[in-house]
Amino acid sequence: MASREEKVTEFLTCVVCQELYTKPCTLRCDHTFCRKCVTSYIQTRPDAAQSKTIPCPCCRQDTKVPHPSRPVEEWAGQIKPSIIIQGLIDTQKPSASSAGTNSFCWVCDELGEITPGTFWCSECEVPLCKRCAKMHRANPASRDHEVCDLSGEEKVKRRRKAVCREHNGEVIKFVCKDCHKAVCQTCCIIYHRKCESVVTMESLKPTMKFHLRKSVHVLSKKIDRKLTLVKKARKKMRGIEKTEVAVEGHIKSAVKRVIAKIKHKEKQLIDEVKDITDKQTRQLKADIIQEEIKMQIYRQHYEFMDQALLSDRKVNLYDAYQTWQSGAVEMEDVRDTKAADTRRIDAILFTPDTDEVLKALDNLQLGKIDITYQDQGTCLPSPVLVHTIDTRVAGDEGGPVLLNVIVLVVDGAQTCVVTDFNNKCVKCFFTRNNEAYHSKLPLGNSPNGMTQLNEKRVMVAVPESRQIVTVEVTPVPVLLSTITTCTGYCNLAVLNPSSLAAGTWGYVDILDMAGHVLRSVTTNNDDQLFTYPWYMCVNNKGNILVSDYWKKSVTCLTSEGDVVWRYIPTGERTLINPRGITTTSTGDIVLADRDKVVQLTESGEFVRDYRDTVGYPRGLYVDRHDTMYVCDQTQILEFQFM
Repeated sequence: MASREEKVTEFLTCVVCQELYTKPCTLRCDHTFCRKCVTSYIQTRPDAAQSKTIPCPCCRQDTKVPHPSRPVEEWAGQIKPSIIIQGLIDTQKPSASSAGTNSFCWVCDELGEITPGTFWCSECEVPLCKRCAKMHRANPASRDHEVCDLSGEEKVKRRRKAVCREHNGEVIKFVCKDCHKAVCQTCCIIYHRKCESVVTMESLKPTMKFHLRKSVHVLSKKIDRKLTLVKKARKKMRGIEKTEVAVEGHIKSAVKRVIAKIKHKEKQLIDEVKDITDKQTRQLKADIIQEEIKMQIYRQHYEFMDQALLSDRKVNLYDAYQTWQSGAVEMEDVRDTKAADTRRIDAILFTPDTDEVLKALDNLQLGKIDITYQDQGTCLPSPVLVHTIDTRVAGDEGGPVLLNVIVLVVDGAQTCVVTDFNNKCVKCFFTRNNEAYHSKLPLGNSPNGMTQLNEKRVMVAVPESRQIVTVEVTPVPVLLSTITTCTGYCNLAVLNPSSLAAGTWGYVDILDMAGHVLRSVTTNNDDQLFTYPWYMCVNNKGNILVSDYWKKSVTCLTSEGDVVWRYIPTGERTLINPRGITTTSTGDIVLADRDKVVQLTESGEFVRDYRDTVGYPRGLYVDRHDTMYVCDQTQILEFQFM
């Protein structure tokens, strides 16, 4: 059992940094933390700066700041210091420094022997002698425990087990995914019996680590992007200063050619230039401040998640994972609506009008100042190819013909699922322990379209056999069920848990999950809507987006079959072979066409196209981090929007 000193030391340990409190401060909820830990936590929560309060890292209860107008770094310093806890820390420091050096082996002590403890198990928090340490490492139940040599110079960092605040002594080992809460076993029995998804925290650990690693990667890219924007803005400011000097010089040279009477006009024009450049400079300075703030927030999220990954503690990982799931780190890189509505000055030009001035001094016009404005588009950055997966595997009867792709995260492993028309199978490609793996599920006939049913399941259309099959990805594909339909469908899109859209030659059907037709969509105002609706998806409003390569169109339908809009461009923007279609995290539409990928707004308006990405794209998928996966005939191409 733990000694009295060890219990006191545990009581005086900050749950954030796992060290003795440094300048402890107690929040309104009576939870105590180091001041530096509180400050670091505030800086990872953008909502705290907006609400002018300090959220508790444990219970999330807010504490008002006496002087919120002061910098965020000074907020924790405004909280009343905990004198009692500081006094206890001062009394503990001498004993804490010598802790572990004079202790005896816990196992030997239980057996009635007295043996000096020369090793320390951070997981069990007990000292061990050399013999018992070897047995501890050999025991299957404790072989993964971190055992440190106390005779070395390395500092032993004691781990504190996460215990339930309501049920004393109960270790938190479970996560209720329905309630988004970490719980102990007693909590599961009492409060979460009716919840459908309660899993062990250990089973969720690979998924949390995967998403945190990916968020760290994305944040790192965003920080680099912000640094680039700041550098460009600073360079632009230097150009503005040069432009200002040049324009003033032009104005002054024109003024010298006329009489003193026009001096007043000269001053007016110079002041006008000054006002415009000041306005432009203010706009850019505001942009720099905004980008630097976002960059700082990203860096703090990066460090917070990186520390969670380094510590490899479940609770730290879960806290970081919760922060990621809450969407706090997924900040938009587009400008605010108000900023987008503001015309931005790009350049200042001076056009001299000296001849006219000499003709009519009374109507003095030295010239005019022209302003150009930069385009405020919301295009995605250009996609950059970062990874390629060759989908040719042993046992293929011929070269792959990939028609669709979906990317899932299964037990922490990113899994690319594709339908191979030529080899009549579904293939999965994933990585574990830095090793690439693949697996395939034969279907008997050629699969076409595919849609995601939930986190681990997809539904695949097999038109030749008039079947819709459900496949579970473990990440190895496993056939779960097969339903037979009245016709052969080429593509699918899940509308809700009880219905899905299915495309076939000439029309789109709305089906129930048993494959029965609820209604069909064929015409609009007596016009035939579809010929080959072979690719479709559902946007965040629940509407169906249908790509028809024969009609060279994109049609947006409600779940009831009403047409919301149609995109049928002409001229240079005419679609050639539109196929795969998906949406981004912001609701924009991405469409695969021959030799290019086209971006549309949520309402079906053209934004831009991205050429030279892939020669003949088919299937298309964009994940929540706006990473784009494209099916070429034999490869999966992964693009990052940089």
